[in-house]
Amino acid sequence: MSAAPITATPTDLSQLENAGEFIARHIGVTPDEERQMLAVIGEPSRQALIDAIVPRSIARSDDMALPPVATEAAALAELKVIAGQNRLLKSFIGQGYYGCHTPGVILRNVLENPAWYTAYTPYQAEISQGRMEALVNFQTMVTDLTGMDIANASMLDEATAAAEAMTLARRSVKAKGSVILVSGDAHPQTIEVMQTRAAPLGLTVKLANSAEEWAAAVAADDYFAALIQYPSSSGWLTDWSSEVDKVHAKGAAAIFAADLLALTLVKSPGEMGADIVVGSTQRLGMPMGAGGPHAAYMACKDAFKRSLPGRLVGVSVDVHGKPAYRLALQTREQHIRREKATSNICTAQVLPAVVASMYAVYHGPQGLQRIAQRVARLTSIFTAGVKQLGLATTHHASAFDTVCFKTDGATDSIAARAVQAGANLRKAWQDYLCVSFDETHTRADVELLWSVFANGQPLPDFAALEGTAPDLLPTELRRTSAYLTHPVFNSHHSETGMLRYIRQLSDKDLALDRSMIPLGSCTMKLNATSEMIPITWPEFANVHPFAPADQQQGYAELDSQLRRWLSTITGYADVSLQPNAGSQGEYAGLLAIKAWHAARGDAQRDVCLIPSSAHGTNPASAQMVGLKVVVTKCDERGNVDLDDLRARCEQYRDQLACVMITYPSTHGVFETQVKELCQIVHQHGGRVYVDGANMNALVGVAAPGAFGGDVSHLNLHKTFCIPHGGGGPGVGPVCVVQDLVPYLPTWPGQGDEAQATPAGRVGPVSAAPYGNASVLPISWMYIRMMGAAGLKHATETAILSANYISKRLAEHYPTLYASEGQNGRPGHVAHECILDLRGLKDTSGVMAEDVAKRLADYGFHAPTLSFPVANTLMVEPTESETLQELDRFIDAMIAIRQEIRRIEQGEWPQDDNPLKNAPHTAESLMAADWPHPYPRDVGAALAQRLPGSVKYWPPVGRVDNVYGDRNLFCSCLPVEDFAA
Repeated sequence: MSAAPITATPTDLSQLENAGEFIARHIGVTPDEERQMLAVIGEPSRQALIDAIVPRSIARSDDMALPPVATEAAALAELKVIAGQNRLLKSFIGQGYYGCHTPGVILRNVLENPAWYTAYTPYQAEISQGRMEALVNFQTMVTDLTGMDIANASMLDEATAAAEAMTLARRSVKAKGSVILVSGDAHPQTIEVMQTRAAPLGLTVKLANSAEEWAAAVAADDYFAALIQYPSSSGWLTDWSSEVDKVHAKGAAAIFAADLLALTLVKSPGEMGADIVVGSTQRLGMPMGAGGPHAAYMACKDAFKRSLPGRLVGVSVDVHGKPAYRLALQTREQHIRREKATSNICTAQVLPAVVASMYAVYHGPQGLQRIAQRVARLTSIFTAGVKQLGLATTHHASAFDTVCFKTDGATDSIAARAVQAGANLRKAWQDYLCVSFDETHTRADVELLWSVFANGQPLPDFAALEGTAPDLLPTELRRTSAYLTHPVFNSHHSETGMLRYIRQLSDKDLALDRSMIPLGSCTMKLNATSEMIPITWPEFANVHPFAPADQQQGYAELDSQLRRWLSTITGYADVSLQPNAGSQGEYAGLLAIKAWHAARGDAQRDVCLIPSSAHGTNPASAQMVGLKVVVTKCDERGNVDLDDLRARCEQYRDQLACVMITYPSTHGVFETQVKELCQIVHQHGGRVYVDGANMNALVGVAAPGAFGGDVSHLNLHKTFCIPHGGGGPGVGPVCVVQDLVPYLPTWPGQGDEAQATPAGRVGPVSAAPYGNASVLPISWMYIRMMGAAGLKHATETAILSANYISKRLAEHYPTLYASEGQNGRPGHVAHECILDLRGLKDTSGVMAEDVAKRLADYGFHAPTLSFPVANTLMVEPTESETLQELDRFIDAMIAIRQEIRRIEQGEWPQDDNPLKNAPHTAESLMAADWPHPYPRDVGAALAQRLPGSVKYWPPVGRVDNVYGDRNLFCSCLPVEDFAA
């Protein structure tokens, strides 16, 4: 490749400053390449292409009101000022969030490593073995510590995990009641989210705030489950075995919300008879980040395993009989079961789960126990010192890391003195203070707190109390069962060993750092380094989500600016960033619609119309808020059938709550009648939910809030550059028009004056006020560095790239759907195209899955397989890929089509060819016996490799899915199984 000629340098200072430098770094296609691509498509300019695709009735005529574009350095400097508005005090708040130390080898090589954070959900098992091994480690860690049979990987946060446990219990037990009994000493945010989730389902959360209330509630017959916080939110510990027996006697389920670090020292919930255990792994190496992202977990007994929500990694075998990992059972159940799905969760928290599992691998059982013992010892010494001061009495005699004091009216003054000293305590009830310790605290911190409580009195002698302070862990609760006995948790404790283990796993996987990931609907675009840098700044990473508001002014400013920018981008009046996944944004948006109808006296409006082409999470979310799903038809072009929609609106005129559509459609086209669709629904009293999954085709060219949408959720982990992280974290902001603003999710004490009525309030939908707050700087940086013009350019380039692929592959794989075409020109696609492979089955026996697996030999992640149409591939290139990479993918697809032709011509049998045997491992290609009718180099796809490119070797052959489900095994395998 020859170097580009040096052109004359501009002399104008504004040009030399190059404020928009990042735009050219984000958008992979150069102006010269754009002209080449347009020539292939048959359009004279990028604007002409957009005019031919985006209906003029919805085309945006105004510019987005965003700040002027900024360089990478300028944007980072501006964000640093915002971050500096946060005040970092030592946190003793606890309540499910704790300071922790992320080991440097994990920080640098996982959390900050694009090999891990740019990976996609491991639906394609053969190219995801590394991250799935890390997730199996996570599952094993959870089952070992909780004493349960099986665990998933992972949930969104502890509060939503508890809500999911509530619904899992409801559909799994014999008890017929509609009440879930919850210990009043559960974390407040967990109670709030459970109440939000319970109400639409007709369930009741009954709090037991005293031993007497608990005893009476357990003796009743109206509940189907009971939830226990262990240790409790205020810190106390007890053996719940006898209470669990009482719950079981009623045919109900016992749910524990448990702290994994505490479980290294105390009896596990499984040993007490728990049915389901949930919790957070945040304190295992993931910074607090004002609330997230953090991996929650859910574990359960074996009888519940086939109803377990979330993702579950299982062990199967590949075609060569070797052990191999795969997603088991629940894989994309929303797209299969739709409104009958048990959960709407699509995004998990994979990257934080990997961090937590690596934390356990790094420290091992002895290391975790030592950290826990140190925390418990600091708690004991501190408590003994406060008692010696005689100024407060403990609420409980037992504790692990948290102790609660009755202050006899001094709560506010002590808390204020703590803030003056640089520490945050937690106020509880009216006259109590809670103090929680974590692995970051030291002897000096204990003495600091003593000085706060003493208020001038002589301090206790730390050295004297170190040897005499009584242990607060009850003797009868001491853990005696083993955990983390697998070699993986006992082998990699040196930094060299840990570094090599992490690298060994990442080398097995395909992520964006290796090649294009052309997944339709998933928008795998550049996650630029400058966007990622701020997430580990202490000013963002080390903020407790329930620190006083005046200490979170930086996050408040970040939240305000990002909401304002997203509002102008989408055309909506306001936005909530609280939902921590796209599915949760859908849920919050539907709750807003339902609350609006109820406030108007139309609570009977409970029908949600959803086209047959919709994303699977749409019907799943609708049933979760208590709406009845009615499916409407699509026409032969993949568009919503307006005649059928109109008929359904008329049929359910008095019951219609809303319609949920995706725009551009899931079929990858701009439907020309979307404004008419919105008008029809509005005329019949319903609201329009526009799924924002495909917002990457709209930014700058059309705004859903302007063309008739009432609610949308966005996927910041798609359009706005937060990385997918192997399947999470995500952020799913919910955007609404003006009259729905009062029904956005709120937080206790936040914005009460904005609520329409107390009854109309929509409660929290995630465990923290700002949701996954610590990744919001990524999207802030992206918008700030791109500006309005850059964002629009990105949208147009994404559409250009999709049409280029569609056109170049047309004679090999026809595109299934295209727009109707305008101005006499042929129809085009939007930002993605569906390649139709359905005819290949009859001519060659080849299925879309075979092409997907074969692409791994060529070094590519497969496009989206068999969605929304079976036996098709949906391709979305995004704006970030270069023309060279687009062509490399196209060449690979053409080469595979040529291989299919050799099958069609009889040169290779239908059951023994490079596609049916794909992917090919290096080991299989080197075997002495090669029984196949094609050469080894063809199997390896070496002929198509570009000069200088690095060959990717799939670590396993094709995985046997049926074997994995029939022989469900979801924990670490013995080492000898892999050596076999």
